[in-house]
Amino acid sequence: MFLLLPFDSLIVSLLGISLTVVFTLLLVFIIAPAIFGVSFGIRKLYMKTLLKIFAWATLRMERGAKEKNHQLYKPYTNGIIAKDPTSLEEEIKEIRRSGSSKALDNTPEFELSDIFYFCRKGMETIMDDEVTKRFSAEELESWNLLSRTNYNFQYISLRLTVLWGLGVLIRYCFLLPLRIALAFTGISLLVVGTTVVGYLPNGRFKEFLSKHVHLMCYRICVRALTAIITYHDRKNRPRNGGICVANHTSPIDVIILASDGYYAMVGQVHGGLMGVIQRAMVKACPHVWFERSEVKDRHLVAKRLTEHVQDKSKLPILIFPEGTCINNTSVMMFKKGSFEIGATVYPVAIKYDPQFGDAFWNSSKYGMVTYLLRMMTSWAIVCSVWYLPPMTREAEEDAVQFANRVKSAIARQGGLVDLLWDGGLKREKVKDTFKEEQQKLYSKMIVGNHEDRSRS
Repeated sequence: MFLLLPFDSLIVSLLGISLTVVFTLLLVFIIAPAIFGVSFGIRKLYMKTLLKIFAWATLRMERGAKEKNHQLYKPYTNGIIAKDPTSLEEEIKEIRRSGSSKALDNTPEFELSDIFYFCRKGMETIMDDEVTKRFSAEELESWNLLSRTNYNFQYISLRLTVLWGLGVLIRYCFLLPLRIALAFTGISLLVVGTTVVGYLPNGRFKEFLSKHVHLMCYRICVRALTAIITYHDRKNRPRNGGICVANHTSPIDVIILASDGYYAMVGQVHGGLMGVIQRAMVKACPHVWFERSEVKDRHLVAKRLTEHVQDKSKLPILIFPEGTCINNTSVMMFKKGSFEIGATVYPVAIKYDPQFGDAFWNSSKYGMVTYLLRMMTSWAIVCSVWYLPPMTREAEEDAVQFANRVKSAIARQGGLVDLLWDGGLKREKVKDTFKEEQQKLYSKMIVGNHEDRSRS
């Protein structure tokens, strides 16, 4: 029989004690607070410490870059072109007025100088494209010791390099294993807990248990990202029978909102691990999952959503109407589907602080696994969430107008740019309808001038 030597026995005992201490600390300071929804303020203290370190590192970098005459940050191009909010007709009239001595009433239907308007607009778009830059991470004004946030970082000093190396060790050797363990714990509890709750008979007890199982597991997952979230105006939180709509930056938007509220999710049925989680969740809560063949059937989707919101006992539906992730500097066009079913809409604005970690998922550049690895090796995910007052569709509004009104409210509250462009341009070419709209405006101006002259 194999016997352990005294030295080996001591090592095993120390290892056992260490694991016990680590597990106890996790249970006391992370898992237990997540279950009861309380915080000891450790994450906020951690955030304040990071801010002081970032400020010192940035000051040291700026001083070193100035001494060595290095460019520190990529030139920021927002606002290099002054764009006045004038119409096509006004701008073309101005070009004609400055380039011709003839009276405007005597001008022909078309002037060669009109071309300059479209040439200028094309050049402005190339130089300062307000659409495609929303699909890439924004450059930070200060360094946060994550090398990917500063494209032109060069060696400045030994102390700064040592600090950066220490940060790499902390993020990859301490924070990453801890976060993976917490994520595994949260997902496992979610699958097991919702499966067990699903076998209970329908009633208040099942609903109560399901709600708290979901909240507990999402809060553990939030701590797996060291997420520091500030919720505002909680009195406006979505209620049963309504639809919660929010701007979309990252897949973790779901976890951010679900750790403070109880929602019915909407999405496509998946396979693999995601499929296991979906099947477990739907046993405990009436989520709305669609088969792949059903997703493109707008009428079927609208019918399922309408049936859900008409039952006031069912949870509010959580939807991200942009349909894709935007880099948290703007809000792009909302798809009208969720605004056609006549339910009360509860707008929510989410704004991330990128200096601790970039939450934006550039799905055309990174896969889900790579993205999650980037999230779990960031310092933290810091964001603010605003619950806006509920909104309903007015009598004279159509679904598109209602969607735009909700989008504008979210953009104002979150300090985001309100854009009319479709987020689908991330992967698709500009639709012909957008081009035709500009052609129609120009044609209408010319035809209108011609008709006015004919009447006179």
